[in-house]
Amino acid sequence: MGLVYYLLTLGCPKNSVDSEGMAMSLHGAGFSGTALPEEADVLIVNTCGFLAAAEEESLAELRSLAEAKRPGQLLIAAGCMAQRNGERIAREVPGVDGLLGTRRWMEIVPFIRSMRGGEGQRAFGRYALLGEPAALLAGAMPRPPVVAGSAYLKISEGCNAPCAFCSIPSFKGRLRSRPQAGIIAEAQALAAQGAQEIILIAQDTTDYGRDLGQPDALPDLMTGILAATPELTWLRLMYAYPGHVSAPLIEVMAAEPRICHYLDIPLQHGSPGMLRRMHRPSSVEKVLGTIAAMRSAMPDMAFRSTFIVGMPGETEAEFAALMDFVREIRFDKVGVFTFSPEPGTPAAGMPDQVPDELKEERYRQVMAAQQRISMARNQAQVGRQLDVLVDGAGDLKARRGPVAMARSYRDAPEVDGLVVVQGHLPVGRMARVRITGALEYDLLAEPACKAAG
Repeated sequence: MGLVYYLLTLGCPKNSVDSEGMAMSLHGAGFSGTALPEEADVLIVNTCGFLAAAEEESLAELRSLAEAKRPGQLLIAAGCMAQRNGERIAREVPGVDGLLGTRRWMEIVPFIRSMRGGEGQRAFGRYALLGEPAALLAGAMPRPPVVAGSAYLKISEGCNAPCAFCSIPSFKGRLRSRPQAGIIAEAQALAAQGAQEIILIAQDTTDYGRDLGQPDALPDLMTGILAATPELTWLRLMYAYPGHVSAPLIEVMAAEPRICHYLDIPLQHGSPGMLRRMHRPSSVEKVLGTIAAMRSAMPDMAFRSTFIVGMPGETEAEFAALMDFVREIRFDKVGVFTFSPEPGTPAAGMPDQVPDELKEERYRQVMAAQQRISMARNQAQVGRQLDVLVDGAGDLKARRGPVAMARSYRDAPEVDGLVVVQGHLPVGRMARVRITGALEYDLLAEPACKAAG
């Protein structure tokens, strides 16, 4: 009988993709998974290290597993925090037996076998850190069966952006794009497993190919994926960078009906002065021009963005500029973060740190303004017929019966809202619905066939 593993994933969808790769590697080596830590021979936590709060969550999960660990169990910290701050894990969670860096997850099987055989302890002491960059796989990465019709597809790793507040380059390294052939092969495998939606992710999807000498390679990649997956319904793009959204990309998105008219473009602020201190593109006019061009080409375009409030030195005038920016563009979805001084980043040592109370107040103001905008944007959908992908089912008493939890092209999984549809709809399949009501974040709907009847 093979070894049993327990795998806990923290953080973003990019971590989820790595965890899926680890799980498939383990299954291929004869391991079996369990949802119960006490049943496992090997405990793996794919940690997040993006923000201080994420590190604390990773440490708390590791401590909990370490305290309950029985003799003979191995506890491995993998992923971002293991890469960025493995020394802290080793110091604060003595029950951890191994550290596996961000680009070595594909070595999880030999890593476990070496530790169980004692080789890892002899070679590295108690903690074995495999964190140096390794070549990204040229072929299709191993993936588990598609669940609920949607799958993430990572197209690159690392980031070249010099953002003053961000720690990602310190542990992810510079941009490394996957070869197009490997990405397309993985997309074909996902579509063959039943994926109705593929979501392209990376630290910066719009920088794809630049390190390979192919700037603006994303439109060609998206066209190649669609040509190779005629059964695919939606191709969604996440994590675009301001200034990298090119005219060819807009043309491809507008011309190909299977590409969702949706873009997640984290802008971080609306004040040119604040953006310069963030080491971000500071031309608000160019951002407005890009969004106007996309809305002209795709009038039903849905935009999601994220912003940071409370960066060091953020003045009342700069915050007011952010509020005006949010009101002017009228994003469909917005996420707001209060500034976190991440060790090792330029922003952590900047003067004029903003008090926490003021950060929280500014957070509330942006969210309150955006809630009104989101409500209005959702109300504009009432009466429309939309295609939705069904993620799950439920039973809401207030709705007097079963409901389907679905998403339209306007909603990315996990971060955006839902379309709550009356009645039974098959999970993992597309359906046509009529929007009957709007909430601040979600929409209410009924099957279009019922409305027609």
